[in-house]
This record gives sequence, C-alpha cells and structure tokens, in this order.
Amino acid sequence: MTYGEIYEIYNEWIGGKLSREEKAELAAVREDEKEIEYRFGRDLEFGTAGMRGIIGMGTNMMNVYTVQRATQGLADYIKAEGLAAMKRGVVISYDTRKNSRLFAETAADVLATNGVKTYLFTKVHPVPMLSFAVRRLKAEAGIMITASHNPKEYNGYKVFGRDGAQMSLEDTEKVVRRIAEIPSCLSGKIKSGAPVKGMLKTVPPSTDRKYYKTIRALALSPAAVKKVGRSVKLVYTPVHGSGYVPVTTVLKKLGIRATLVEEQILPDENFSTVAVPNPEFKETLAAGIRLADKIRADVVFGTDPDCDRLGVAVRNEKGEFVALSGNQAGVLMLDYVLGRLKERGKLPENGFVVKSFVTTSMAKSIADDYGVELIDVPVGFKFIGEKIKQFDDSGEKKFLFGFEESCGYLCGTHCRDKDAVVASMLFAEMVCYYAEKGVGVYQRLCDLYDRYGYCLDKNVSHAFGGVSAMEEMNAVVERLKKKRVDKIDVYNVVAVRDYSKPVRIAADGTEEILDIPKNNSVYYELENGSFVCVRPSGTEPKLKIYYSVKLKDFASSEKAFEKLSAATEELLHG
Repeated sequence: MTYGEIYEIYNEWIGGKLSREEKAELAAVREDEKEIEYRFGRDLEFGTAGMRGIIGMGTNMMNVYTVQRATQGLADYIKAEGLAAMKRGVVISYDTRKNSRLFAETAADVLATNGVKTYLFTKVHPVPMLSFAVRRLKAEAGIMITASHNPKEYNGYKVFGRDGAQMSLEDTEKVVRRIAEIPSCLSGKIKSGAPVKGMLKTVPPSTDRKYYKTIRALALSPAAVKKVGRSVKLVYTPVHGSGYVPVTTVLKKLGIRATLVEEQILPDENFSTVAVPNPEFKETLAAGIRLADKIRADVVFGTDPDCDRLGVAVRNEKGEFVALSGNQAGVLMLDYVLGRLKERGKLPENGFVVKSFVTTSMAKSIADDYGVELIDVPVGFKFIGEKIKQFDDSGEKKFLFGFEESCGYLCGTHCRDKDAVVASMLFAEMVCYYAEKGVGVYQRLCDLYDRYGYCLDKNVSHAFGGVSAMEEMNAVVERLKKKRVDKIDVYNVVAVRDYSKPVRIAADGTEEILDIPKNNSVYYELENGSFVCVRPSGTEPKLKIYYSVKLKDFASSEKAFEKLSAATEELLHG
C-alpha cells in the first residue's frame, strides 16, 4: 500500500465509531508517518498460533476491533460447519494481561450474537485448563486471550480446535479465508451487541475439579512425596499471572509445601516487578531466588502469564542457584518420567516422546536408552498435540512426554498444549524422589551428562522492527537456502534440512524427503551431532538462531559455541 492509502484507513478509524479515548490515541500520532504506517500498513496477521501484537488502535494492533473481526471470521467458519458445531460452541479463557478480560468478553459477545454457544470462564484460567475445558465440554473450538511470555505491551488471541490443541493448519487456513471476507475491522458484517438468548454460558466449576483430579492421577512418586514432601522447600512465583491458583492447588493436593513470592502473587498488567514476564530468563526468577536463599529452599519455580511455561532454578554443587534451560529441565523430566514408568513396570512397548526439532538432541539419547521412540516436529506445541491425536487417540502408540526448548512441557493427554501446572507437579515430585535418595536435581543433571555426553544448547534472537519485519526475517532465511554451506567454523556440514520443502540434502548431494509439516527454517546438521538452525519466530518479530554443541564438558562447549556463533553471524550477514 502507498502511504496515501494507509492514511485513508487511518482517517476511516479516527472518524469512525471509536470512543473518545481511542480517537485521542490516534490523534496523538497524526504527524508520525512511521507510527501510522506501523499501525495501519497491514492487518494483524492471523497465523498458525492466532494473533499476537502490541495493544493499541490500528489494523496491525491488538484491540477490540481486530478481536471482533477475527472472532467474526471464526464464527463464520463454525457456522459453515453446521448446526452441530454451533451447538458444541467455543470455550474462552484469558490471562492477567492488559485488556485480556475485555477481549475475552468481546469475543464472547460476537460469537453469541452469531448464535454460537459460548462458554466463558468467570476468572483468569491458564492455557492448559482452557485446552482441558475444550475437551471436557466437547466444544468445537477454544479461544485463549494471551500473549504468553511477551513483554507487557503485547496481547494475543490463540485459537484451539476440537481436540484441545491449537487449531490445525488446515482449519486455520479456513478461518483466515473467512476473516479475509470481512473488508475491515469496522465492517457492518461484524455482528455484536445482541447475544442470542441462551448462547452465553459460564464454564461449569466442576471442570476445574475434574482437571485437578486428572493431573493428580499422573503423579509417579507418591511414596517419596509422602516421606519427604513436607521437608523439601520450594519457592513459587506466578509472576503476576494465571498460574497462582492452579499451581498452588495442585502442589497442596500433592502434599508439597510451596513458599510464595508475595509481591508477585497479585495480577499486575504491567508486570512491574520484572523486565519481561518470561520464566526462561533467570532475571525473571530473581525475586524467587532471593527468597529461596533467605529460607534455604531447594528449588524455585516460575510460570508465565498464561501458565504454559515453567522456569526452574536449582542449587548447583556450590550451593548457588542456577537457572535451568528449557532443554535441561526437559531432559530431567523426560528421564524421570521414563525411569519411573520403567521402575513401576508401566513403560509401554509402543510408547513415544515428542520434541521440536530445535530442542536438544540429548533427548534422543535418553529415549533410545529406554527403548522409546522419539518424534521430531516443527516449533510450536500444536504439532506435539497433532502427534498425540494421530497416535495416542487411535491407540497405535502411547504418548509419554513432550517438550520444547522454550520451557514448554506436557505429560498426559488431558490437554493438548504446554501445561506448566502438570510440569510443576512432576518437577516437584521429582525433587522429592531424588531427595529421598540423597541426590540433588543438579547432581542428577550432571549424571545425565556423564552418561550421555555434554550438550550445550543455546538460542540467540535478532529483533526486527517496522511493518515489514516478518518479510525481512523470511528474506534472511531465503538467502540462506540459496547458499552452499560446507562448513561453519571448524564443523563440517553433514546435511542441510530445508524445512520449507521439506527436504534433507546430504553433503554428497543426496536428497531425502522429510515426513514433517512445512515451515520456513534452515537446519544445518554438523559433525558429532551438533547443529545450527535459523528460523523466524511465529509469535514476535525476532529471527531465532538455535545452537547445539556436543563436546566433552561445559568449558570446551562454551568456547566452541563462541566460535560457532561468530561464524554463523558471518553466514547470516555475508
């Protein structure tokens, strides 16, 4: 679009049905061409994970009008599926972010006005409980209002399918087509303000009780918890998010004492006690670590605003707290789950584990050791959910555990997305299990490195800005696909995986078609099992580079990573 066309849309908004405050927000940027271009130069993309954007007025922002348009598209999709789909309806939840409840109520209003049955949670509930409710209520779809771990300026709109997983690519494309049929966010095609009688309901309280009962059944070490649960000291922070009630509830039911970071319990849309509400970062767990040092606790937990990610800090051999990466926490839980199932004689012969292809290769070593199949999928927990639907629902294979390097974990099939509530339960009882044996969690991690070899996994993000951020990030990946790369630093490239085709091209030119959904990523297989992968984030304007370095110890891996990352940067900008 030309700037003149963009400015016409701006004028349509500022002269339209907006409130006085909304118009004032737009009037304040009237002379800022760059800001107007960002806000109105494109529509907020509805991708594989729904929408996510900065809160504010504009077609490329998160506001009630973009939410109404997206929800009308979803309503049109459901109506096209037939009366039965409309009766099954949609479950809506929301987290503690700015405008989350407003956006949830806005979506509920549009759906109910369109005659689609709508179940709305009366209080904040996390992603896993929304996913569980979709399955329990046999709904046609679900909506979660959240921007997950993004900065406070963001909010988002995730859509879930009938199976409780994020909506499939095929169904998402159908919704996107319906949205595209609505000419603008201010269109008269959007129906709101007149809910059909009986179409708007609240989620039954029994849904929560059933959720807690279901995940309690996933506990693997009740005897160890009973023996040492009261003596193990655990600090938990919900970081002002939706995890407070469910995580404390399940830990209490399990019999494990948790001390809370008081200043981070209450909802705070500004997340004023942290720079970013992302428990992947040690800084986000800082208040919890200070409290843990004060009371001599063993472990610190933190969950993000929608409680689908769990961050963990444990004491090392020096007694100092270290924040575990998602890869480290994931392999610990994977080893624990498989090990306890084996000890109890319940490890199925047809069991399988799922991870994203950028998640540590150490997972395969562990799975192989237990005789369990490991399946790689693209980044995005929806793909783990799809594997559960493909194999576990049919009875062909038994899902045991799934995880991503970004601190997302799932045990059980009660929901089909990351579940930091069940992850908190499993990690807490794992602490008890090893404590009963006189072993710390960090020592167990070191034991795994001794057994399977040291693996250093890191990722680096490059931020992009402006209305064309996504196009620029994809352009970087497209350039890489056209380059012949035989070596990165001292590492020979064994093969290149172009996931946009998807194909694996070996160093000798041999090609192998990959059985995996297409996505715009380039993955370099390096000798000795190391890898480098480059992909645009699907949820924020960042180009992500993933590194996995396998060497004998931490020190040599760190040195190798520095050289490998420098060589990769040259490759990106060369």
